[in-house]
Amino acid sequence: MYGQIKALDLDLDILFCDDNSPDGTGRIIDEIMASDHRVFVIHREGKLGIGTAHVRGIDWAYKEGYQQIITMDCDFSHSPSYIRKFMEFSGDGDVVVGSRYMEDGSLKGWNIYRKIMTHTGHYMTKGLLKMPYDATGAFRLYNLDKIPQGVFHLSRSQGYSFFFESLYLLMLNGVAIKEFPISLPARTYGHSKMDLKSVYGSFSYLMAIYGMTLFKRHEFIYADVSLKEQGRLNVLQMEEEWDAYWKKDRRSINIFYDAIARFYRLCIIKGALNHFIRKYFPPTSFLVHAGCGSGQVDVDISKEYKVCALDISTFALKIYKKYNPWAYDLRRADIFHLPFKDKEVDGVYNLGVMEHFTEKEIQQILAEFRRVLKPLGKAIIFWPPDF
Repeated sequence: MYGQIKALDLDLDILFCDDNSPDGTGRIIDEIMASDHRVFVIHREGKLGIGTAHVRGIDWAYKEGYQQIITMDCDFSHSPSYIRKFMEFSGDGDVVVGSRYMEDGSLKGWNIYRKIMTHTGHYMTKGLLKMPYDATGAFRLYNLDKIPQGVFHLSRSQGYSFFFESLYLLMLNGVAIKEFPISLPARTYGHSKMDLKSVYGSFSYLMAIYGMTLFKRHEFIYADVSLKEQGRLNVLQMEEEWDAYWKKDRRSINIFYDAIARFYRLCIIKGALNHFIRKYFPPTSFLVHAGCGSGQVDVDISKEYKVCALDISTFALKIYKKYNPWAYDLRRADIFHLPFKDKEVDGVYNLGVMEHFTEKEIQQILAEFRRVLKPLGKAIIFWPPDF
């Protein structure tokens, strides 16, 4: 593999990822490195999963400042001769995928079992996840300078599921994907590690992703929150409590409670919020959602108004950005000290947060709202009936 890649005479470096292979691969790579400064290796202590190997290699490329990386298998099912083709297509997409399904006869020489598994995987990812691409292959080019590194870390799969999960994440996050046809011969060396256990695991994971897409699609969106001006975060205990609340794994929440809370937010609160915001504020008004939380209720008005989402929790703001990627601004601050000038904003709204405070604290919060509101500005507060 090293010899064939070098024979292409291209300006590129080579990184091998070796999971302590028992056939001496690691030793051979070390010998090559001794005479070629453009060869690198990641030695790992054992079989940690092909998905983690790819993430490790991609992270290494980001860290070392590379703008492009091509990932491929090392058993010659991925021919090095395609590397030049990948580079030719690199300007047509942020990700370039070598597809086995664009031309007939691309899997010539494969046994019937591998063909059935491969085509089944393709039709399932295409049908369930609406991906028209070859999503289960590892032969790809990534333009790293156009893809946020954090997108890859949204992936949870350690095995073969990484390939369709990572491409799905890239697609949902707006990364441009380009395909061109390739042919894959039978393996030249070794044997496939895709046993029935791996097949079952990939199928189960595919169904889990499909379910998450239906009910928690925002979990797949990458949100890199760059916070601007901050208020005085002097309520440290509350800051830690809300960070812990939003940081915890949302999947661990009781499914029935989660469903009820989602229904309440989307079917009751969101409609009421839309009604009153549109009633009292003209479009493009500058509004502050003080204590924004996840922001599920803002998905309509954040498109129509200049909504600044404000919360004491960074993690809440990241979730907010997933639901509202078009948000005008995000600020991390407490609602006792809003990071705005006097009479700067048209409106402030608060949805079920203020009842957590004492009467004296509520008076302080309302006074702060009044300070930042314009003379004809308004505060809209959703107050639970019990309070």
